[in-house]
Amino acid sequence: MGKRGTDLLFLLTGFQVIHEGSLCRWACPVTVVDCLLSIILSDETKMIEAILNFLGAGGIAQLSIGALLLTGLVLTQVTIAGVTIYLHRHQAHRALDLHPVVAHFFRFWLWITTGMVTREWVAVHRKHHAKCETAEDPHSPQVQGISKVLWQGSELYRQEAGNRETLESYGHLTPDDWLERHVYARFPWLGITLMLLLDIMLFGAAGLVLWAVQMVWIPFWAAGVINGVGHYLCYRNYETADASRNILPLGLFIGGEELHSNHHAFPASARFSSKRWEFDLGWIYIRLLTLLGLAKIKRLAPRRAVILERKQGIDLETVQAVVRNRMYVMASYARDVIRPVLRQERRQCNSSCKPMLRRARTLLTRDASLINERARMRLDQILARFNNLKIVYQYRQQLQSVWAGKAVSQEMLRKSLQEWCQQAEESGITALQEFSRHLRGFSLQPA
Repeated sequence: MGKRGTDLLFLLTGFQVIHEGSLCRWACPVTVVDCLLSIILSDETKMIEAILNFLGAGGIAQLSIGALLLTGLVLTQVTIAGVTIYLHRHQAHRALDLHPVVAHFFRFWLWITTGMVTREWVAVHRKHHAKCETAEDPHSPQVQGISKVLWQGSELYRQEAGNRETLESYGHLTPDDWLERHVYARFPWLGITLMLLLDIMLFGAAGLVLWAVQMVWIPFWAAGVINGVGHYLCYRNYETADASRNILPLGLFIGGEELHSNHHAFPASARFSSKRWEFDLGWIYIRLLTLLGLAKIKRLAPRRAVILERKQGIDLETVQAVVRNRMYVMASYARDVIRPVLRQERRQCNSSCKPMLRRARTLLTRDASLINERARMRLDQILARFNNLKIVYQYRQQLQSVWAGKAVSQEMLRKSLQEWCQQAEESGITALQEFSRHLRGFSLQPA
């Protein structure tokens, strides 16, 4: 076989003919397919090595551990700002208006970091306020237990978000443009997938960790901690008809949502802080946006009424001031009437009855709908034994009933409040008498 023939045979079959004198022998067979596969496998190996090197090197950014931690904090805080400013205060409660660019930025950011749909979140939250601490509340720890809400809060949210009746009843005035219908609401999973790819591309293998943190941040801190602990533990400034609590006085970590009880007392307010020693980070963001012309504050909690010492009669202005400031009025009643009377009873009673008065202030100021059967029995025992406490407790209930009725005219409210004040001043209890005189001076006008 000639040289040209053996070369052609090699190209076609992979066999090579080696001439040894007048004899010929076949070389080890290597097919064209094997050659191509070896090239491809070699390229795949190099590609995998390049990808692994890229991921291990930290992606495009190649940040240090400290920089990655700071990046994670910034990303999660932007998400929290989106929830508290855009979803909560702007969309759900209409406490402020946002510039369209800011509103759409938050809508897009929440789509890629949480996959949440604006209409669903708003509807579930509004229903929570409307049905708070009842069997219809989507996530009440008083009904479903603290453990379930804390650890399965996101599941409870998704379950209620799938309720079409909830969306139709409470999801009004939310975005309904082309992007919302055809992208954000239709493909919620696409946003978080894009976030995953961006995190990996920018931060390499660490991007997987950042993405995982972003995915659990809102489900745990908002759906779990705020909805769970925020209706179970810690302190409150106002005795609302629900079990809401302020988790911390400094709302730094969850954008001011820690002040959850304040929000339930004044749900339409753009600011959650109420006391001088409380801090709402979300409010700081809103103020900055306002200064930049990107937000407009629409509603705040009412300013405390002015007390005019010279004012004695109860007119329509007094009624308006009292009703508008009813949360402050009831907080003042607990502080200026119930507390001193309770303190006096503790001083006068002997050691055998003092255990009965432990934590009595909570029972005397708590809304009746939030007291369980055991606590109710204890309250009844206290009221049966201590007459002054019974009197101030009954006057508290009567004062609430003044504005609790629906479709009551201003004149009827005035007469009811005037009658309450007259009876309080005839009660013979000093703290109650002073409170009544204080109430008469309520005014909407400056002193």
